[in-house]
Amino acid sequence: MSITVVGSVALDTVETPAGKNTEGLGGAAVYFSLAAQHFAPVHLVGVIGEDFPDQHVRMLGAKNINLAGLERAPGRTFRWTGRYHEDVNERDTLDTQLNVFEHFHPKVPEAARKAPFLFLGNIHPSLQMEVLEQTSHRFVALDTMNLWINITPNDLRDVLKRVDAVVLNDQEARLLTGEVNLRDAAHKIRGMGPHIIAIKKGEHGGMLFCEADDEIFAIPALPLKKVVDPTGAGDTFAGGFMGYLATQEKTDFMTLKRGVVYGSVMASYTCEAFGPDKLIDLTADQIQQRYLEFKKLMEF
Repeated sequence: MSITVVGSVALDTVETPAGKNTEGLGGAAVYFSLAAQHFAPVHLVGVIGEDFPDQHVRMLGAKNINLAGLERAPGRTFRWTGRYHEDVNERDTLDTQLNVFEHFHPKVPEAARKAPFLFLGNIHPSLQMEVLEQTSHRFVALDTMNLWINITPNDLRDVLKRVDAVVLNDQEARLLTGEVNLRDAAHKIRGMGPHIIAIKKGEHGGMLFCEADDEIFAIPALPLKKVVDPTGAGDTFAGGFMGYLATQEKTDFMTLKRGVVYGSVMASYTCEAFGPDKLIDLTADQIQQRYLEFKKLMEF
């Protein structure tokens, strides 16, 4: 079954202790799509400027990604610049240029509207609602960020009422709910609408909370020999998670747990190179090998 993703397509300049990547391919929808396409066909809905390199468009189009919803608008592409500390869990945003993304209103093509799975990237909640008004899907998940929680809480809550799952990090879960304990936070988010909550915890892995209070799953992060660039790891996690779900006929607790593991597998590969480079040529054997590494890590 296919997936539609709506989100940013960007050119990122990133500096980490491992080096620097200038105006590399980035954006939440890109990381998501390149992860999810290893499992299922993806429809990407986003916007790029006149300066966006054709080589990136060709690469995305050569994958299992439909670009009918990728609009090229007059102006410059969205850009983000960031610097990571020695502890790569900490980073500083040095510059954000919305450019064509500032006036983006998603136009979802017919085929993308019919995709059974929909993922709403961390765009403005009003834009997420615009997408929901255009589509009808079997399963909908969304991401959000501190900015929208702080400045558009009512719009965000309206969208949350209409989705099945939310993927967010631990800081966002606490900010959204006012709860320090993540189990309490997840319980409160369930009361807002979503019955599935996946909470990302960076180098500490992640947690899954489902409908029943005892349906809780925790996964560690894979200890990598070297983290090159963690940019987009959360979006990659969402892509692997949703990609795996799209291969299944059900979304029961066991299936969701496996989806979290596959999401973590894909995110671990992202961290090993600048940008989404590792995701581009990843093989099914490599994905399965790392899945088994996670399984071995969690057995006792």
